[in-house]
Amino acid sequence: MVLSDRSIREQIDRGRLLVEPWDPAALQPASVDLRLDRVFRVFRNSRRPYIDVRQPMDDLTELVEIGDDERFILHPGEFVLGSTLERVSLPDDLVARVEGKSSLGRLGLLVHATAGYVDPGFRGHLTLELSNAANLPVTLYYLMRIAQLSFEQLSTPAERPYGSPGLGSRYQDQAEPTASRSWQDYQVPAFEER
Repeated sequence: MVLSDRSIREQIDRGRLLVEPWDPAALQPASVDLRLDRVFRVFRNSRRPYIDVRQPMDDLTELVEIGDDERFILHPGEFVLGSTLERVSLPDDLVARVEGKSSLGRLGLLVHATAGYVDPGFRGHLTLELSNAANLPVTLYYLMRIAQLSFEQLSTPAERPYGSPGLGSRYQDQAEPTASRSWQDYQVPAFEER
């Protein structure tokens, strides 16, 4: 069941769902608008010959920060990571879905490649996978409404919400665009003698 504006407001008023800073004007009929923060993680293609998903590649990206009135230009075919200004915290019985704003999608701006799903128990700023599918550059600005977040009720609370020990939740409490940590899937546990 997707939560309506009334249900979203009730969850926020009860402190079960956090969207901070909260702006009541961001509430839509069945979602909450999210704004773009000022920090981007850009890829530096000249540093690596390819992306190896089994290896940490801390030097593959770097953070770029824009000023209040400065624009970030996303060129055609370009891919960068951005972040929501809002910090989100979900209870153990709600999931969220990040979707683009229709007006921006009509200009060719995509806000996620595959990571549109937010697990129950997640808390932190959401990393956006920004790409430009248009033929012209698109300008991005600090505080612009960039995405919307809808919420769904689980049938029962999750037994092991995001961040639970042993789950390997890599992005809990992230505060800026966070690079992929997929290489952690390939770490071999230390051999233990029995």
